[in-house]
Amino acid sequence: MGLSILIPGLVVFLATHVFVTFRGARASLMERLGVGYRVLFGLVAIIGLALIIWGYGHYRTEGLITVWSPPAFMRHITVGLMLIAVIVFTSYFVPSHIKMWAKHPMLTGIKTWAFAHLLANGDFGSILLFGSFLAWAVYARIAAKRRGDLGATAAPDGWGNDIILVVLGAVIFFVLGRYFHPYVIGAPVFTGA
Repeated sequence: MGLSILIPGLVVFLATHVFVTFRGARASLMERLGVGYRVLFGLVAIIGLALIIWGYGHYRTEGLITVWSPPAFMRHITVGLMLIAVIVFTSYFVPSHIKMWAKHPMLTGIKTWAFAHLLANGDFGSILLFGSFLAWAVYARIAAKRRGDLGATAAPDGWGNDIILVVLGAVIFFVLGRYFHPYVIGAPVFTGA
């Protein structure tokens, strides 16, 4: 049952996000629907995300379909990459050198998150979930480059925002790893969690 919910969830969520890369069709729909476009987009994306979470949760409780067994050290690499992913993703909201380096920090954060989880999870559902998000983020980055969207191209003077981002990202990373991941996902990140 889990995969039969997860797969449609991925299709719905990622299809809405692929649609926005078709700027002509998106502009036409925005013109016809006005504010309704954002409401409809948000609603469909939330439904897709809910299906992904629900389906993946069911899949995990039904028993994982092992494709390969990652070596134990991959878990440590994943944790390190996740710290970077959270900091970079957070930089989307704050002008900084980190944001300028990442160009498209939300996509860079998602690519890093997905890749990191592919390293530590060798089951079919996880490969499907994280592989789909990685493929979408790579596609979205290529689409942005083709339409001339250079992303963040300037950084503020000084490094204050970068320091704030590293600290804030580390705090968010800790909260996600210590509280969210073990209790919502069911997989502890830190020893003793």
